[in-house]
Amino acid sequence: MAVTLTEAAARHVSKYLEKRGKGVGLRLGVKTTGCSGLAYKLEYVDELGADDQPFESHGVKLLIDPKSLPYIDGTELDFVREGLNEGFKFNNPNVKSECGCGESFKV
Repeated sequence: MAVTLTEAAARHVSKYLEKRGKGVGLRLGVKTTGCSGLAYKLEYVDELGADDQPFESHGVKLLIDPKSLPYIDGTELDFVREGLNEGFKFNNPNVKSECGCGESFKV
């Protein structure tokens, strides 16, 4: 089981944590919502949780809660710029379908 960050995503997270002046990494999980059932949730983390499953990519800690891990196992989190927009992109091999707006997915 593994969840990874691309070099671009790790660079973005590192810069943001440095700008914040605190934090140990990024927590990635899923929540039930949207047209297709699941949506990603991201938050910067100041303390490790007791149940957090830690992964590390390019020197950045990525923390996953045990309930979310089966849905996002194998996911690569990227940070992309497309025109004037920029943001995280989830490359999740478990996704079977996504809603039309791209906010939620089904596994």
